[in-house]
Amino acid sequence: MTAPAYGELRRVSETASVLLENNPSMMTLEGTNSWVLRAPDAPAAVVVDPGYRDLEHLERLAAVGPVELIVLTHHHPDHAEGAPWLAEKVGAPVRAFDASLCLGAEPFADGDVLTAGGLGFEVLHTPGHTDDSVSLHVAGQILTGDTILGRGTTVLHDLGDYLRSLRRLIELPGGTPGLPGHGPELADLPATAHEYLAHREQRLDQVRSALGVLGADATARQVVEVVYVDVDQALWAPAELSVQAQLDYLRSSEDAR
Repeated sequence: MTAPAYGELRRVSETASVLLENNPSMMTLEGTNSWVLRAPDAPAAVVVDPGYRDLEHLERLAAVGPVELIVLTHHHPDHAEGAPWLAEKVGAPVRAFDASLCLGAEPFADGDVLTAGGLGFEVLHTPGHTDDSVSLHVAGQILTGDTILGRGTTVLHDLGDYLRSLRRLIELPGGTPGLPGHGPELADLPATAHEYLAHREQRLDQVRSALGVLGADATARQVVEVVYVDVDQALWAPAELSVQAQLDYLRSSEDAR
């Protein structure tokens, strides 16, 4: 995959710009979106998800001007690995939900409001992709990390958590823009979250049907071979992770009855 914006800071709104890291793959789409946010008159910026320890990309982020704060939406290396290098380069603290990722600052929690770059960032804990995943509500926009992508669907760790996170995002005002960790911007994040929820419910029905054929003790791989038979096999490995999350969800629901 190629994208014309590698290495170019692209303005998306009055307060948000994006620098696309040149790390395309099946999992990262065109690459990681590193977001740079600041109010129009603010002297310093906030960087969200600096990406891998890719020095060419990180040097470009450092060059956006003074950086007041680095924020991580979750711990995966394509979002967080470069944070320590960038923090040392620009002299800014790193904040995240996971305390082990923080440098020079405390971890944040659901409902906290971070003030930096002349803006307020409300933290929404939106687990499911990972336990530490957050979305950030800033200036009428939502930075979603990998909770919702610009296209396609994300890999799951915990389906129950993820369904609750989607329902939370659906409750946001209609037309709220989404700024994802991978892929293009979303014009209406709540509408996309609603589509994600419908997709997950459809997949659950497909997994239930597969179990009816394969037996209740079928493995995630066996289910993938039935449910994803028409999908490129290169995507079966990440699909297996999501199917395992669905199996865990269904089996825990059965146990609770």
